[in-house]
Amino acid sequence: MKRTKDDIAWSDMIRKRAGWTCQRCGHRFGQATMGLHAAHIFSRAIKKTRHDPDNGLALCYGCHSWGHRNPLEFHAWAKGKLGTEKYEALMIRAKRVK
Repeated sequence: MKRTKDDIAWSDMIRKRAGWTCQRCGHRFGQATMGLHAAHIFSRAIKKTRHDPDNGLALCYGCHSWGHRNPLEFHAWAKGKLGTEKYEALMIRAKRVK
């Protein structure tokens, strides 16, 4: 899936909001790095929440890979980061059928 200008702006916002620090392991990065990813909690393929600030967490490559390998654990962890109310509201937005 091609990255758009909006994708790049969203990614920058998520990483800046986290202070260029992985929100899982705490590793800090310089601003000009590809090592820190803006990871989607709910797939970026879901257009309704693709650029939603609540749907993004800053994760280093290793923690982002862990999330993809362990989706149930990742979602439990993300729910803890966001809080139950915010996570469940995001899930409803992501899964809402038009």
